[in-house]
Amino acid sequence: MQVRIRLGSGMARLAPSPTLTLQLPEGATIDQLYDSLGASHPELAPALPSALAVVGGSQVERRRPLRQGDEVALLLPVSGGGPLRPTERRRSTWP
Repeated sequence: MQVRIRLGSGMARLAPSPTLTLQLPEGATIDQLYDSLGASHPELAPALPSALAVVGGSQVERRRPLRQGDEVALLLPVSGGGPLRPTERRRSTWP
């Protein structure tokens, strides 16, 4: 079966294209997609362990089976920003 992969911006900069297509056996899982993608595009292999798979707008587990025509978005988690701890204070830019 053919599966389309859309790479989020963090991963797309590592790949030859922001969208890729893989041929996988019927009943392959997201985990098998990761294995096949890492083998066919070794430049993506270091990012795959932390990549999140999204199908149909929802994050999916790696054991989820794929279907013909599925489009899988692979996104890297974003970190940073968050609530301040009680001991931290924001600096004001106002005079």
